[in-house]
Amino acid sequence: MKYDLCVIGLGYIGLPTASIFATRGKKVFGVDVQKNVVDTINKGKIHIVEPDLDVLVRAAVQSGNLVAGLDPVPADTFIIAVPTPFKVTAENPRTPDLAYVETAARKIAPHVRAGNLVVLESTSPVGTTEKVREWILDEWKSLASGSASATNSARLSEDWIAKVQFAYCPERVLPGQILHELVSNDRIAGGLTPEAATAASDLYKCFCNSEIFLTNAATAEMAKLTENSFRDVNIAFANELSIICDRLKINVWELIRLANRHPRVKILQPGPGVGGHCIAVDPWFIVDSAPKEARLIRTAREVNDSKPHYVVHKIQDRAERFKSPVIACLGLAFKADIDDLRESPSVEIVHDLATKKIGKLLVVEPYVKKLPAALASFENLQLTDLPGALAAADIVVVLVNHREFSRVDRKLLSEKIVIDTRGIWS
Repeated sequence: MKYDLCVIGLGYIGLPTASIFATRGKKVFGVDVQKNVVDTINKGKIHIVEPDLDVLVRAAVQSGNLVAGLDPVPADTFIIAVPTPFKVTAENPRTPDLAYVETAARKIAPHVRAGNLVVLESTSPVGTTEKVREWILDEWKSLASGSASATNSARLSEDWIAKVQFAYCPERVLPGQILHELVSNDRIAGGLTPEAATAASDLYKCFCNSEIFLTNAATAEMAKLTENSFRDVNIAFANELSIICDRLKINVWELIRLANRHPRVKILQPGPGVGGHCIAVDPWFIVDSAPKEARLIRTAREVNDSKPHYVVHKIQDRAERFKSPVIACLGLAFKADIDDLRESPSVEIVHDLATKKIGKLLVVEPYVKKLPAALASFENLQLTDLPGALAAADIVVVLVNHREFSRVDRKLLSEKIVIDTRGIWS
């Protein structure tokens, strides 16, 4: 079969993107390194929680337009949507880790032909799209040196190389609203050449109903990082306010509500920290690129990174009132009403409490069926349901503002110590 698109990475962004293209008539081959993910998708099912995604994937697979596999295949367009975490090095504990992107680029290289479009969607440091091109060219050189076939030789011709377009097109979606926002949000198409930007824009017009703005790849890469860093700085302001208000014995939720009555003030809500693969990670990519200049961005990240430790200290202080405290920790996800635990401050807090053996921990997370690996080995910690946790707990800690938690009868909390890091009961 001839495929229009080959999408590398079938996670929270890759799978919705592949599926929405498939339901718009494109022939899509999705690639993931996990066999269970591939098998699940080929059955028309999903391995992540996202509203209405199950319906979309089922329709895409049943139509024959979406097929998943472990290895790339030839296609007109290749979309890379793999994780970009950071790694610890001697120079920097938060160095951008582009290993997944590089692996994806090298895997698609044997299938890329003149006239193809290669799109990077993964949130990446400035210059990564250019690196994707370099990695593919490097693979072509290896193929040419190892085989004298006409195709491998042609790959190294200036004409062939010039006819492969490379672009960066970041998503701007919110977990829990991905399918709606993929279609309705404005988009940026940044090319290594103006022709590549135009080609990428034409591709996404297949389903994007809003404007698509053309620019160069570096600006598009920086725009994605800037959007999330802007939010991180504003959340840091709210988190710092919450710590100050604790010291001054002021209700931070009331304070923010009143301050936001000013027509030009819009303070965000504080929390136990900042999680998710974007906001908790992307600012560090800017800091890594310009460490001396990114002073405010670095400080904001440090404020948000320190908030989980502040919460743990607060819980520890309350727990000292009990001989054998039972602590109900409500939520593990990084935001409300999803199952995504990536970079979650809630997981960090629970892990820290368990490590310090601060009482018996009852964890409630309605969107997961088992504890993540980071928490599974602790004997003083168990995953349980909300009624059981509330009945047994001496201390109740709200870490995630799931709708289920906001509906709790306040009478059940009258004899408890409550630490509400999300303000749902304040």
